[in-house]
Amino acid sequence: MTTTEKCTPETTASVLGVNGNIVRIELGDCRIMKNEVAYVRVGEERLKAEVLRIRANEADLQVFEETSGVRFGDKVELSGEMLSVSLGPGLLGTVYDGLQNPLAELAQLDGFFLKRGRDLPALHASTTWDFTPACRVGDLLVAGQTLGTIPEKNIVHKIMVPFDTTAAMKVSSIAEGRLRTEASVATLTDPKGRTQQIPMVQTWPVRRPISAMMQQQRLIDREFPSQPLITTTRIIDTFFPIARGGTACIPGPFGAGKTVLQGLIARYCSVDVVIVVACGERAGEVVETIHDFAEMPDPRTGGKLMDRTIIICNTSSMPVAAREASIYTGITLGEYYRQMGLDVLLLADSTSRWAQAMRETSGRLEEIPGEEAFPAYLDSAIKELYERAGVLRLADGETGSLTLIGSVSPAGGNFEEPVTQSTLGTVKCFLGLSYDRAYKRFYPAIDPLISWSRYREQLETFFNTQVDPHWSASVAAMQKLLRNGESIEQMMQVTGEEGISIEDYVTHQKSMFLDMVYLQQDAYDPVDVSVSLERQREMFLLCKQLIDTEYTFDDKEHARTFFTKLTGLLKNLNTAPIESDDYARFHAQITDLATDVSTAT
Repeated sequence: MTTTEKCTPETTASVLGVNGNIVRIELGDCRIMKNEVAYVRVGEERLKAEVLRIRANEADLQVFEETSGVRFGDKVELSGEMLSVSLGPGLLGTVYDGLQNPLAELAQLDGFFLKRGRDLPALHASTTWDFTPACRVGDLLVAGQTLGTIPEKNIVHKIMVPFDTTAAMKVSSIAEGRLRTEASVATLTDPKGRTQQIPMVQTWPVRRPISAMMQQQRLIDREFPSQPLITTTRIIDTFFPIARGGTACIPGPFGAGKTVLQGLIARYCSVDVVIVVACGERAGEVVETIHDFAEMPDPRTGGKLMDRTIIICNTSSMPVAAREASIYTGITLGEYYRQMGLDVLLLADSTSRWAQAMRETSGRLEEIPGEEAFPAYLDSAIKELYERAGVLRLADGETGSLTLIGSVSPAGGNFEEPVTQSTLGTVKCFLGLSYDRAYKRFYPAIDPLISWSRYREQLETFFNTQVDPHWSASVAAMQKLLRNGESIEQMMQVTGEEGISIEDYVTHQKSMFLDMVYLQQDAYDPVDVSVSLERQREMFLLCKQLIDTEYTFDDKEHARTFFTKLTGLLKNLNTAPIESDDYARFHAQITDLATDVSTAT
């Protein structure tokens, strides 16, 4: 149903009933559309809501606030606008709630406890920016092409022709110089001679992908991801790579290190913009993230990490209904920066709580439930979300990417529950965290025996040409070693060391050696916390050389002593700067130790 007129105060809808955060309204003479924004009036408060379902002369709203005090007959204002976000300069470095209200300004207004009914502008209208035109009067432009640029933090922010423009528009005038956020930057004329003022800030419905309409007009093309997202975490980049513009999930039980891993990926990975969506996480964790990002130096730009970060914060102490919207708010902001030709990383922590919010809403709507009471459309909702990631070839020939990494928090670490299973059927990289490894203080606690990446074959050409000609085969051989080592470990738990041959025992020791020195990193060490691809190559090839070497041992105790010393030296090597005297000394000691017991000698 489409909107033909906006409701006036005389024709506003009214409340029929309340069920938690679901409010049923009677429409009267109003016309309404799905996902339209509405405001439920409770005295002087206006509670923001979204239309979820329309039936005859009634509609169901999802209210993003507590609904205490809402009564039968209360007035409901219908805005005639979809649930949308503001897109323009000033987003970077800001902390928003799930509906893009700036939390810093809310705190200034309300203090420690935020009041309901607040709806603030996402961007400051009075802020001024240096606008440099990128087109001239008379140019013909299509949706998404650049009108001008603004320097913002460490990026060049492009002001673009509105994404819903359906025809080529002629530039009738173009501004230049210092402009306020609320100003118009250009005047465009359509083929019928109608003019349109283009503001610096445009809005976009969060549930509609920006790329969808532009792909229909053939203004952009979706490309096959062919470059890796370098996270500087060895186990990810080497064994389970993520493509730039790809999708990945990090499921794991509570306390397994999802938040720490995502934080380090955000800090060190090779992207221009990071968007963190804290969806239902504990407030303490989110406050720590905000504090750390504000103080942490950015190794990519030299400034602060927050300068290229946007945080969407909807913690466990904030309204549950807004969790569901917060993910869409974050991904729409990511699509916006991707349209500028930038590489964007979206971290969603966690999609389990997003799905739980959907489950609660679905239950109150009395929809037929699926497995574990999640809505029957859970699988399609997860797929639609992850499909908004990808690499796009833009109208001006540039390429932009949006990589989506979602963490999943299955109860009790049960990867068989619906959210995890639907996510695994959608993403192409699975980084499964293990409680056992986390309990042993392994970081990252990614289990190499259950994790996988479908990007390995897809990125094989890159790694074999840019890293090492035999990279893919070497990685496959090391994964086989890890599986063999696990099989021997299980055998030893039954028979003890005495029940296996010395050959199998050496294989087990080699597997443990690889795990300890390459799959694990020290998140507190300034050198080992972030490892470049070049250093990963050198360390991996050294480990493979040591593993492939045939050794002569007198007995199992001799083998254990050797690999214990070798592991200690390799760990010291990991924490030594590559050009330092310590690095050269440890490297020489490793060579001497291996030579002493190698079969070749």
